[in-house]
Amino acid sequence: DLLVYSRLGRGAMRLQAVDMQSLVADTRALLDSNLRAETGADAAVRDVHWNVGPLPVLVADENMMRQVWLNLLGNAVKYTAGREHAVIDVSAQQLPDGSQQFSVRDNGTGFDMQYAGKLFGVFQRLHKASDYPGTGIGLASVRRVLTRHGGRIWAEAQVDQGATFHFILPPPAPDAHS
Repeated sequence: DLLVYSRLGRGAMRLQAVDMQSLVADTRALLDSNLRAETGADAAVRDVHWNVGPLPVLVADENMMRQVWLNLLGNAVKYTAGREHAVIDVSAQQLPDGSQQFSVRDNGTGFDMQYAGKLFGVFQRLHKASDYPGTGIGLASVRRVLTRHGGRIWAEAQVDQGATFHFILPPPAPDAHS
């Protein structure tokens, strides 16, 4: 994870048309497959209900965007583990300036907003590592990718009510993709 984080900060960006709908579908399929593998053949697979709205095609680095979705959706799955019926919503809307705002909302453990400033730091965790596995680098990686794309990320949450992560990607520069 640390190596990925480092590469996200210095690697050349390959801007191209990226179908966010397909990236989310691929990420969801991977996460669903992982859930099935974790539970074994005899156990019931966790009930995760996905609501994925229409998502745009935009100009970005596809591998970097894949990393964003893997981290955000992976966290949503991870932090809804205690829910009998987990719900994960993914949506997008175009803003008046042409930017795209994406949101990932879950009904998981949430967090106390007084610690929201720590979310995107390297090795920062708001929950015990023994309760939720991870390195504490995922959200820092997401922020790094979005910053490199001229975007930003923030989160809203309530303890035991879930969390919503929002990120904005600006409209492409006129010469960004030719």
